[in-house]
Amino acid sequence: MNQRRTMSLSSSLILFALLGGQLFPQTQARPDAVMEYRNGNYERAVAICKDEIRSNSRNLDAHVVICWSLIRLNRYQEALEYARMGRGISRYDPRIIEILGEINYYEGRNPEALQYFQEYINLAPEGGRIETVYYFLGEIYIRLGRFRHADIALSTAVHWMPGNAAWWTRLAYARENAGELQEAVTAYERALSLNSQLADARRGLTRVRQALIR
Repeated sequence: MNQRRTMSLSSSLILFALLGGQLFPQTQARPDAVMEYRNGNYERAVAICKDEIRSNSRNLDAHVVICWSLIRLNRYQEALEYARMGRGISRYDPRIIEILGEINYYEGRNPEALQYFQEYINLAPEGGRIETVYYFLGEIYIRLGRFRHADIALSTAVHWMPGNAAWWTRLAYARENAGELQEAVTAYERALSLNSQLADARRGLTRVRQALIR
């Protein structure tokens, strides 16, 4: 009896060693599309998401991540197809709505982009992409020559992300073109305090200071 127990224990220890010291065999980790996206491996993220969508066509998260990745790859039409499929799964998902806004922004369809970004703000006023949405709104208003609107949008963007020197530069530019020169100086100076190497901010600050002394 004791001998059988000893043999059984010995067999168990041998199996334990063969498994690398693990009590149970380790299952193979599933590929993580979000991790690949965050690491900048956009093509890999796309491939993983396509596999997930083939397995489950209503996997909304896979539609979201593939759209993010395709946008980074500048494949806007392909991203648009997946975004539309994603909206068919969830009509009011803020992530899909923001993605549609980005696609339209990058393809120059300003009215459509404005509509989607405003819808995002209504649905998710403190959402995970709210600062980026306000930045895009500001850029659209600059495109349209509506500089006071751009000032409001970009002021909100830097409220949410005060350390973004490039956004402070764009806010300063909007204020400069709106005729708010002293406020433009303040924004240009803030941009340069965050990144003294920004050539656009340096040129803008020089330009506005010269305009103030004329």
